[in-house]
Parts: sequence; structure tokens; C-alpha cells
Amino acid sequence: MKLKEALPYLEEITKNQPYPLLFATVSGAHLYGFPSANSDYDLRGVHILPKEECLSLKKEQETIEVMEEKELELDLVTHDVKKFFLLLLRPNGYVLEQLLSPLIVHQIKEHEELKANAHLFITSHHAHHYLGFSKSQWRLFEKESPHRIKPLLYVFRTLLTGIHLMEEGVIEANLTKLNEKYGLTYLNELIEAKTNGAEKETLPTSDIGNYQSEFDRLTKELEDKRDATHLPDKPSGFDFLDSLLLRLRIPPTGGQ
Repeated sequence: MKLKEALPYLEEITKNQPYPLLFATVSGAHLYGFPSANSDYDLRGVHILPKEECLSLKKEQETIEVMEEKELELDLVTHDVKKFFLLLLRPNGYVLEQLLSPLIVHQIKEHEELKANAHLFITSHHAHHYLGFSKSQWRLFEKESPHRIKPLLYVFRTLLTGIHLMEEGVIEANLTKLNEKYGLTYLNELIEAKTNGAEKETLPTSDIGNYQSEFDRLTKELEDKRDATHLPDKPSGFDFLDSLLLRLRIPPTGGQ
């Protein structure tokens, strides 16, 4: 199901969550620009626990996961706002991509405020996230037989996202848009095969030598861009997040 058709259902899911949401966005293959016709929907977001539950002896619901297989296959994960903010202060590319995803299902005004200050959380150490994830996806791709296209696309998506971030200081998770800049012909071919095929589409050949060379080249390029970047070593958004957390947890009189 295409995103436009799925959106009403995704919106309904967010309305039925037990806590108010700061935002909910689409992640995964739909965000990365290579969904197959049968790709599931990865919905990621942030919920706001009431202050009473945060002060209670009861265990807080820091993370909520919902799996649906009705009208469409859906995987929803939300973190409490404090947990999410702490993740933002680490070199975690996932949470930045979720925050900045243009595929917004639900948001309140503070989401826009948070996005406008995303630069406060971006550091040179985010390169380590993308280097680590690309290596784990390459190992997954390499050991499978036959070789699937999906993990290979994840390899190149993460490497190019990391390179672009080190160069521009901006998150871009969509591989098609990234490749408009980097112009790698084989990526367009892989994306077309994945989007026109099945979720577990396999490569038409077992020869992966050229992909190995590109993986090595782009890994080296990301390492070089990390070493040359002007991005800071540490995030500077602690005070901003601390203030925003208090406003969200204890909204001013009159509502959130």
C-alpha cells in the first residue's frame, strides 16, 4: 500500500496511543526511498508520559511497541520524551532521522521547534554510527545466499547519509535524493529492482566483487570526511532539551 493510501490508517493508529505524542513519522524503506509494494510501515515517534507516572513507584513505559497486520503491516515504536532527548544527545543517527523525517503522520508545535534546533545535536561522532551500521549490514548481505538487495541498499544508504552529514551538516536519509548528488549508476539500478520487486528481492548475480570495492571505497570516504569535518565533537543542546522537556511534561496552564 502506498503512503498516500496508508496515511489515514497510520493517523488513526497514532490517535489510539495511550499517551499524547510529540510526533510520529515514517521511517524504514519508505523514508529511505526504496519501498517494495509489500513493504511494511515503520512508524517511529515520541510519547509524553504524565508527570504523575514519572514520579510514581510504578515502572514507566519508556518504550511502547505496537505490531499490526490488519489493513497493512505496521511496526510502531515510541519512546518517552526524556528517553528520546537523551538519545538525541548521543551520536545516534536513527533518532535524528526519525525526528527529521519529512513523512510526518502526527506532530504538535514543539516538534517543529525541536527540528529547528536539530543542529545542536549533530556532531562528528555521528560518523561512527553510520560506519558501524553499514558494516553490520554488509556482513548480513555477504553471508546470505542468495544475496538480497535490501541489506545492500541499507549499506550504501547509511554510508552516503554519513558522508553527506559530514560534508553538509544535514541529515538526508532518502537514497534516491542522495544519489542525485553522488551519481552512482548501480544504485539507481538496485533501487529500481527493489521497488519493482518483492521485499526480499535477490540480486540476479552472485558476483559481489564490484559491490565490495564500492563498500570499501565509500567506507574510506566517510572516514576521511569525518576526519575533515567542521562539525563539533560534542552536542550543545542539553539546556535547550532540558527546558523543552519541562515544558512538555508540565505544560503551562491552558493545556499543551
